[in-house]
Amino acid sequence: MVNKPYRPKLTGAGKPATFEVEALNERGEMVPTAIAGESPLTLYLDKREIVTLMTLGQAPEALALGYLRNQRLVGSIEEIAAVQVDWETESVVVTTRKRTPKKTTALKSKLKKRTVTTGCGQGTMFGNLMEEIDSVKLRDDVMLQDAQLVVLIEKVRKYETIYKQSGAVHGCALAQQSADGAEILMFVEDVGRHNAVDAIAGLMWLEGIDGSDKIFYTTGRLTSEMVIKCAQMRIPFLVSRSGLTKMGHDIAKRIGITMFGRASGRHYLLFTGGHRLRRTEPQPTMLA
Repeated sequence: MVNKPYRPKLTGAGKPATFEVEALNERGEMVPTAIAGESPLTLYLDKREIVTLMTLGQAPEALALGYLRNQRLVGSIEEIAAVQVDWETESVVVTTRKRTPKKTTALKSKLKKRTVTTGCGQGTMFGNLMEEIDSVKLRDDVMLQDAQLVVLIEKVRKYETIYKQSGAVHGCALAQQSADGAEILMFVEDVGRHNAVDAIAGLMWLEGIDGSDKIFYTTGRLTSEMVIKCAQMRIPFLVSRSGLTKMGHDIAKRIGITMFGRASGRHYLLFTGGHRLRRTEPQPTMLA
């Protein structure tokens, strides 16, 4: 008998992702147009205000859990008793089980150091996450075929429902290799790419999913924040249809993540971690 992963009490307070407004087109016609939702959500951890996130609000409980996980403000999902979202007060309250004085002191220490990142809107990292990077160990016994990467890119393109309706959002996907190339396990869109990756981290916690052989896809650029969060989830493959920053590249190289950028159609650029890529596509003939 397989034990189900532990789940704290959740409110299930997701909001609609899009709303309809009227806009004037180039012909002077009023047309109904879908736009992305956006709401502030202030995160509290045991009555302590942590951060205010701007979000679509589709999966607020998972977003809160993933944020706390990726910021290392909570060590495991078993420490969390409940996640309660109240849109009237625009807040999400996370309650933990018997936080010890040692954990409270560690939390205060992390909250003292805040780094504003390049996340859409505004991303924030707490504590010395960079100092923890060297302890991250990724698997080197997993491989990805370039043909599987192409399949994943096409599947993500078909998944982007909110983006197709309204634009103005980023999407992130967690995938695994499958018989047809790649299978998307979960897909999240939000107004910021950092929110989407945090929501997936929260869902992975809730479902007890191990990231050590998974592929993470994002529509956003690969900054240091994105690389660090991927590494914290122990995911060896990171893919983006966008570009990257130098700091993102430096950290990916240091950790050994297999990182792809500018991935679209059958095209990609492999920047780091080439030892995990297995090339099966026909290679161009080199001229003498």
